[in-house]
Amino acid sequence: MNPDIRLSQLNSWLATLASKWSLTLESLAPASSDASFRRYFRVTGTKNGAHQSFIVMDAPPATEDTKPFIAISELFAQAKLNVPLVLEQDVEQGFLLLSDLGNQTYLSALNPGSAPKLYGDANAALIQLQLASKPGILPEYDKELLSRELNLFSEWYVNKHLNLELNSKQSADLAHIFDLILENNLSQAQVYVHRDFHSRNLMVTRDNNPGILDFQDAVYGPITYDLASLYRDAYIEWEEPEQMDWLIRYWDMARKAGLPVPSEFGDFYRDFEWMGLQRHLKVLGIFARLYHRDGKDGYLKDIPLVFKYTRKVAERYIALKPLLQLLDTIEGIDRPDGLTF
Repeated sequence: MNPDIRLSQLNSWLATLASKWSLTLESLAPASSDASFRRYFRVTGTKNGAHQSFIVMDAPPATEDTKPFIAISELFAQAKLNVPLVLEQDVEQGFLLLSDLGNQTYLSALNPGSAPKLYGDANAALIQLQLASKPGILPEYDKELLSRELNLFSEWYVNKHLNLELNSKQSADLAHIFDLILENNLSQAQVYVHRDFHSRNLMVTRDNNPGILDFQDAVYGPITYDLASLYRDAYIEWEEPEQMDWLIRYWDMARKAGLPVPSEFGDFYRDFEWMGLQRHLKVLGIFARLYHRDGKDGYLKDIPLVFKYTRKVAERYIALKPLLQLLDTIEGIDRPDGLTF
């Protein structure tokens, strides 16, 4: 549907709420967009002094479903996480009026001085979410879904983006690597997984930091997944000693909280890396798909960092040598010597 038609419909819907929430309709302005077809707007207003501004979600029903967002917002709020409150909803039209968590993302605020405090808060929020986990509430991050995500790497990054066809040996090697990755991922303890717990979806807030956005795809899955999103972030890079320091702090907090993390940090770190590898391969496929299928080129600049993460993990573990050889071949990069475990 023409975005101008959607915007007209959105304005008509907001007009029905203007009196209730004291909305200043002429203040409506774009707030952000994401990799889906959702758009977000900000509108000012007051309601007994509680809200100075609001976020409006435009989720076209033909491509987006607001119901998971509404349900998971309530679920995460029950876990005492700082998520947008759904103040008004029109599921049929795909419009939501949300509380506003501000406009300062972690990505804009992170620097060597601020990172320890911000990541400490993120670790604490993640543990809070994981402690609230119960099976049977969220969809399972099962073998089928994890496999489907891994296959995005072959279909969209290798075949479409690089315009390469794998030979039979390369295809067999990659299938074997996928099996090894899935074996690790599925053996990990299962908790609530945000699924995109990274610097663009975490907001710096004065109270109960961080504010948490974009959680509508949450699942029940491997305990290290959100950590891989956070510390092997596609949009900001930290040196490995810094990553490890923040991971050790999480691991120590998680053990004390009674979460089912491995008793040895080395085992936990290996799980983190192999879970991250699944995510990196998936993200390479998604970024390629966003460009080739959806015409969104803004993520192409982030591919080199994700590929760097992928290579680094493949270099480190001898079982992943076939993947490293494949990366060498498809990228034409000489493999540097690296430690293997």
